[in-house]
Amino acid sequence: MIKALTTDVEEFYQQCDPEKENLCLYGYPNESWEVNLPAEEVPPELPEPALGINFARDGMQEKDWLSLVAVHSDAWLLSVAFYFGARFGFDKNDRKRLFNMTNELPTIFEVVTGNVKKQSKEKSSGGNHSSNKSKPNSKLQQRGPESQSKFTKVPQPKDEEEGYDEEDEEEHGETLCGACGENYASDEFWICCDICEKWFHGKCVKITPARAEHIKQYKCPTCSSNKRSRP
Repeated sequence: MIKALTTDVEEFYQQCDPEKENLCLYGYPNESWEVNLPAEEVPPELPEPALGINFARDGMQEKDWLSLVAVHSDAWLLSVAFYFGARFGFDKNDRKRLFNMTNELPTIFEVVTGNVKKQSKEKSSGGNHSSNKSKPNSKLQQRGPESQSKFTKVPQPKDEEEGYDEEDEEEHGETLCGACGENYASDEFWICCDICEKWFHGKCVKITPARAEHIKQYKCPTCSSNKRSRP
């Protein structure tokens, strides 16, 4: 499927003719791909990929359309993986292991949009210490939410860092993410909404540390939608 959206993109583009019926992008274990009509049987033997990917082709910029197909392809691969997990009787630990194995690989969306390369560059330039710890930003918090201030903490000497992490964990252990409701953890990236002042996991609101560096005023999804809905 990655081939269809990258190296074979011209062929894929031509096959997704909007004049044709509902088309789907299929990927196979032998690394081949196919654009074809969906399965006729209802319900299908396996989960089906997104239907009608060809209809949006000419109504969007090509890179946006490819990104959209990539996102739906990621969702399809996950559904197939967990379909077989359910069919083979995976328990809680098996499902967790399956998810972790999947999460070790880049998504199709990351490959198509080039985010994989950007992430690898960020990791290599960061070294042993995250660059976010030394950059003041009112919305970034590598270590987690502050109880009295939104500003990042001043970097501590090496011999104090271990104790510092423990104190930070204890102080903010009851802080909950405004999106998923999970507790604060010191090894996760958090961001604070400048409107409602709630804290969120970066992964829950799809904000990376690199992207947050360029946000002057962050609004969470709820505050953003409330603003749009006003007359």
